[in-house]
Formats: sequence, structure tokens, C-alpha cells
Amino acid sequence: MSKTGKPILKTVPLDEAEDTLDPSSSLVPKKDTRRIWKDEDIEEFQVPDASFETPDALQSPFQYFKMLFTDEMIDHIAYHTNLYSAQELGDTIKTNFLAILLFMGVFNFPSLEDYWQHESRFSVIADIIPKKRFQLLRWFIHFSDNQQCNESQDRFKKIRPLFDMLCEQCLQIPSTNKHSVDEVMVAYKGTRAGNLRQYIANKPDEWGFKVFCRANSSGIIYDLLLYQGPSTFFNVTLSEEDQGFLLCSVTTIFTSFKLVQHLDTSLGVKCIGTVRPNRTGGATLMTDKELMKRGRGAFDYRSAEGVIAVKWFDNKCVNLLSNASGIMPLSTVKRWSKESKAKVMIPCPSLIPAYNELMGGIDLSDMLVHLYKTPAKSTRWYLPLFGYMLDLSIANSWLVYKRECGQLNQKPITLKRFRLAVAHSLKQVNKPASKVGRPSSNVRYDCFGHWPLHCDKRGRCNYCPKGVSRWKCQKCNVFLCLNASQECFAVYHQKI
Repeated sequence: MSKTGKPILKTVPLDEAEDTLDPSSSLVPKKDTRRIWKDEDIEEFQVPDASFETPDALQSPFQYFKMLFTDEMIDHIAYHTNLYSAQELGDTIKTNFLAILLFMGVFNFPSLEDYWQHESRFSVIADIIPKKRFQLLRWFIHFSDNQQCNESQDRFKKIRPLFDMLCEQCLQIPSTNKHSVDEVMVAYKGTRAGNLRQYIANKPDEWGFKVFCRANSSGIIYDLLLYQGPSTFFNVTLSEEDQGFLLCSVTTIFTSFKLVQHLDTSLGVKCIGTVRPNRTGGATLMTDKELMKRGRGAFDYRSAEGVIAVKWFDNKCVNLLSNASGIMPLSTVKRWSKESKAKVMIPCPSLIPAYNELMGGIDLSDMLVHLYKTPAKSTRWYLPLFGYMLDLSIANSWLVYKRECGQLNQKPITLKRFRLAVAHSLKQVNKPASKVGRPSSNVRYDCFGHWPLHCDKRGRCNYCPKGVSRWKCQKCNVFLCLNASQECFAVYHQKI
């Protein structure tokens, strides 16, 4: 407790959390006498391009969305929400509530009440359900049984069932051979989540829940893992879908010499990753000062047991480990020089662009999620995670749709139009079709512009009780018999 009597929020320090993977705290690499390091490069690992079955035709945005956010997930939300609430809320949660959340991600108002206020009423949302109905649904929304949650030791038990269902669907997406693993922050600034809330500098959302993600270079997320301290990796196993790739790029949080070797020997997965100096496996590279004296673009390397350790000086020195790509062939990159006040070319080892190409996928996905973000400000800490899952389902399904557009040489619609199309489809689910009304007498008998229109589908004649016709009046919008034996079209428009 603080002096003011308010509880002090405790968070797990990031460095402490990351060091659980490697207890060594020294930045000086410990030399392994059993490992012999040599000034040799390694051969580049050739990764075959993944091939996907070309679809016969594109599906609707709603169908792509339902590949990830399935009917089973929507039924799960509806069941547990009705179970938690004091009254039966019905099936509105299934579609209308989700549609409103998707609309709100595109049309962002300062307050949720503003969508229904008379001065700022937004009919696209306000006409779906009343404000009090929406507030009731948002207040009672639940994703798990509270009685079962009390018995669980899982710290994310409030959202875990739905989160696992989404992960299963992401694993079903046809995968490429090159993946990257990085962390994503789901924004949350409240105090109710305890030390599940983390802080990471230089992220779009510095405070929030940390989620480990695996993605390809196009931004499609294939797997997710919620960080909850030392118990994060308890009972976590790899499924067959998890092992369907050949090259992985990882960040400093995970990379170590032992990990690179383990992925290769146990799973057949090559690895490229930035690494802390104390996790290189004992490689004695030049110090940062020595490398910086050689100028920008200088590098040093050692290799042992098929793994190469590289230190490269760009804006600052960066350390990498790899068994997939080495130094050669050297390339050049453009950098701004303060001395010459112009862009200069500096040498770049082969593994640097290979690493950058892979690691861009997580950042791309994070950017797409933040473009149209579901409003999730709430006293309940798990609602931001639900909003992230909804936005991720939209981003992932749009990327799959975009990939299939490329296969069929068709131009894809934008992410905003895709999200709005899904929202409109959700709004129309289970909605009764509007009946075609009988035209007014003034229109029916005005003897002007009543042209027969041939339709592909037949409809019930609006004049005779048993007639079925493919002809309809273009102006009255009703089907009428029009053949040699039945002249309903002419009789219908004559005032008797």
C-alpha cells in the first residue's frame, strides 16, 4: 500500500521475465571449452517456396471472417453471456453486437453513447439495437463459466476458452515455410489485471498484455501465446500444424545458441535471430569499440557446429546467431551519413536482409490491427483481449483474401471495406427478409412505364393464385404471368 492508502500496481520487470529463459546475467559470453569457434562462414539454407491450391473463385468477406471467427465461437460467447446474466439476452449477441463493434472500429466517436445521442446519432449503428440493449450486452458479455474459473489456476481463465478456439482456427490457415516469432502488446492501462500488465518501451502500446505471436512475412498470424510470467510455457506442446515450417526468425528475447541447435536437431527448423552477447555460446567476437573504429558496415563473425555468430555495426552494434544464412554473398544498403550529409552505401552480411524480411510480418499485422481498432475501454481487464481477437480475425481473414486475390489476378478491396462488409453481413444474419409490398393504386394503374422484365429465377404470380412466372413488372416489382394462355400482366394493370 502507498502512503495515500491506494494499492500499488506491481508488474513483472521485462528484463527479469526474459532472463527466465537464461539465468546468466553477465553480458560477457562464457567460453565453452568443448566448442571450437572458427573464422568460417556457413552455407546458406535454401528454403523452397510454399505453393497454395488456387481457389475456383473468391468467397465473400463474411465467409473469410467465419473461417477464423467461427459460429462455434459466437455460440460460445452467447451461451456464457446468457449464463452469466440474470435474464435471457437471446441471440442478439451472436451477430448484432459483433457488427456494432466492427462498425465502431471504423467510425470512431469520442464516447460510445455518442452513436445514439440525438445531436450526433449515427444511424448505421443506432438502428441496429437501442443504446440500453447494447450497454446491457457489453456489461454482461462473458467467455467462460465463473464456477469453473474459480477452480482453474490459469491467470487468463476469463478469456482462455475463446482464445484457444481462435488459435486452433489460425493453425488451419495454409502456411508458408518462413515464419517469425515476436511479441505484441494489447493495450491496457487499468489496474485490475495485476502483474499480467506489462511494460515494453518503443511499442505502439507500451502498457498492456504481452502476446507472443508467430507469423509469416505477409503478416498472417498462425499462432498466439499469452504471457503470464513463469507459468507461460507450462503444458505448452507443439502440434503438427506448429511444425509445418522450415525457417524461423526470432528476437533477442528467445535467441540462444542452445535454442538454435534444438530447433534444428529436434524439429528440423533453421533459425536466424538477434541475440544478447551472453547467449552466443561462447563466441569471442570483437568488442563494440573495436568494431566501431572500423566504421559503419564493419562486421565480425565466428562459427561452430553449423551455427554462425555475427556482430555488425550499423547505427549501433547488433549481434545475431544463425544456422540458415551467413556472411556471403555480401550486399550493400543505403544509410544517411552525417559527415558527408548524403546517403552512402555500406556492406551488409547476407543474414541481415534475411532476418529483416522475416521479422516484418509481426509489425505488419500489428499495424493492420491498429488501423481500425475495436473500442475496448472497460473496467474488466479481459475485454481489450477480446477486442484484439476480433480485430486480428479481421486482419488475418483479409490477408488470406488478399493472397487468394493475387492467385486469381483480381484486385482486392481495402481492409476498411472488408471490415464494413463483414459488419453488414453480421447485421443481416437471421434477419427476416423484407416482403415486397403491393404497389399503390396510383402506380399500378397509371399506364406508364410498366415494362415486362425477364428474371433468371421464377416467382409466384401476384394476380392468379397458382401461377408461376419468370416475368415481373419493372415498375411495380411484382411477378405476373405473361404467356399465350395467361395474360395476368395485362389484366393486372387494367382498372376494372
